[in-house]
Amino acid sequence: MMFSSKLALALASCMLVLTTSAAAAQKKITLGFSQIGAESEWRTANSESIKAAAKDAGIDLKFSDAQQKQENQIKAIRSFIAQRVDVIAFSPVVESGWETVLREAKAAKIPVILSDRAVDVKDTSLWVTFMGSDFVEEGRRAGNWLVGDLKQKGMNGPVNIVELQGTVGSAPAIDRKKGFEEVLAKYPNLKITRSQTGDFTRAKGKEVMEAFLKADKNINVLFAHNDDMAIGAIQAIEAAGLKPGKDIIIVSIDGVKGAFEAMMAGKLNCSVECSPLLGPQLMAAVKDLKAGKTLEKRIVTKEGVFPAESAAAAFPTRKY
Repeated sequence: MMFSSKLALALASCMLVLTTSAAAAQKKITLGFSQIGAESEWRTANSESIKAAAKDAGIDLKFSDAQQKQENQIKAIRSFIAQRVDVIAFSPVVESGWETVLREAKAAKIPVILSDRAVDVKDTSLWVTFMGSDFVEEGRRAGNWLVGDLKQKGMNGPVNIVELQGTVGSAPAIDRKKGFEEVLAKYPNLKITRSQTGDFTRAKGKEVMEAFLKADKNINVLFAHNDDMAIGAIQAIEAAGLKPGKDIIIVSIDGVKGAFEAMMAGKLNCSVECSPLLGPQLMAAVKDLKAGKTLEKRIVTKEGVFPAESAAAAFPTRKY
């Protein structure tokens, strides 16, 4: 009788462990994600990729749109901490000013993933991994394509370049400029004569390009830190009675469908790819973290360069 009681107790204990384990396995992973906003085609595609991938992966996504304001992102991250999410991920609107809130996340033992953009903090243990493009390399690719195109056209004299920068203080704006200027430094005849932020938006790109054209009629090249600003600038160039892509060579970054359409119309000369489809990669990283796996500190996405002559062939396969 005593043996039977012990056996029953042991069986009951095993059933309790199994039930608890099953419940834990069934518990959904909760991811808090703070997005910059919806300032461009690229960003919209990025948000859609993250939402779709979370649904496919069975991850409970708490999504917050910061409307391009750092204070909104900091509030969102603090809200995620208060809600005790499993993982926090975000695309930082600017590089600096994150130390305090990231320390709060670390104190709460919630791992942080940087998506698309990096942060400038002394303590790199405040984030687990940074996944996304190499923005410096994108700038180099834009510069190298331009050098090759100018050589092909036989433009050996002075070349005046105007630059539409991204959001001031943001990682892509800083790094794309750096990479592009690295290439230009080897060619004294290539000079950036005017450079101003277009805030990554089509409207601002148009506005700034209008100002460039009024101030200086001698513009040979436009380098835009993203396609949306380039598309806005194209409108300004046409309004000024010039032919974009011919009178002014235009190279930009992102590789969105709008850029391919502009290239096929002969109005944009080259777009350097920066893929926004980070959702599946992000969800895989979140699951790996929860499974106790160690992630690479830097995960770089693979991307290419699309000159105008390749646009028509590549366009049907574009997903964003």
